[in-house]
Amino acid sequence: MDPVEDLVARQSGVIARAQALSAGMAPHDVRRLLRRREWSVVHPGVYVDHTGPPTWLQRSWAAVLFAWPAALSHTSALRAADPERWHHADDGPVHVAVDRDRAVRAPSGIVLHRLADLDQKTLWNASPPRLRVEEATLDVAAESATDFDAVAVLADVVQSRRTTARRLLRALDRRTRMRRRAFLAAVLRDVAAGACSVLEHAFLDRVERRHGLPTARRQVHESARGALYRDVLYEQHGLVVELDGRVFHARPGSRDRDLERDLDAALGRLTTVRLGWGQVVARPCATARKLALLLKAHGWTGSARACPDCTPR
Repeated sequence: MDPVEDLVARQSGVIARAQALSAGMAPHDVRRLLRRREWSVVHPGVYVDHTGPPTWLQRSWAAVLFAWPAALSHTSALRAADPERWHHADDGPVHVAVDRDRAVRAPSGIVLHRLADLDQKTLWNASPPRLRVEEATLDVAAESATDFDAVAVLADVVQSRRTTARRLLRALDRRTRMRRRAFLAAVLRDVAAGACSVLEHAFLDRVERRHGLPTARRQVHESARGALYRDVLYEQHGLVVELDGRVFHARPGSRDRDLERDLDAALGRLTTVRLGWGQVVARPCATARKLALLLKAHGWTGSARACPDCTPR
């Protein structure tokens, strides 16, 4: 096969002018292909072998070749690694990482990110080159709008089995500065250890204390039922709150044990409420109002108070 044709085939129909000339084409050959509409311009100096709309993969190759040496980053890197889970990234711009010392301006449709240690963070043999899953995941989590969105990104990637919480932690340890670094590190340590203390602390701080709910007992051991601990127990009001941090993994055995715990609580005349990341981190004010109503139904005479983040009803 002709070297240029082989290169175009390996790059999903995309080629850079510099590549074509290095493979033996003359400048007038490139002009002829463009004039005949066998190639069309995607970005300055980057072409695709048809005149229709480029596919997502072709747009990605074109972005990487325009900024070369470069690699897909952020949601674009995750989309390349797992197209089914990240197909929603197809309609957005292509995110590309370059070395932090580069002076390159991105055309429309490309978002540039300047990174330190680009070589160590990149899978150069991928097609097209992209950041490692761990690096791209941390970047997306750090730039998420809320803590809950950040946790959802970590959860999605871990659930896809593209990486693990421990690998993400090791990648995070190599970063000295990063938005919400401490929070993400705590979440990942919890997941790696199979615990959910970050969620427990968030409930205490964001739901209970901030909204004036009564003080509960925590990690209450019930020896009569074996090695059983209640996450949060409002003993005077017969209400148990179980904090479920399994956004990362939901095994049938774990689910069965939780259902058994709820059944045991009912036998002890306790009402069980099971909360997850969404209720505690994303919607703590609404959760507090609902728990206050439950506590009132169980005899609590107090009232929940609005925190600075509460919106008017």
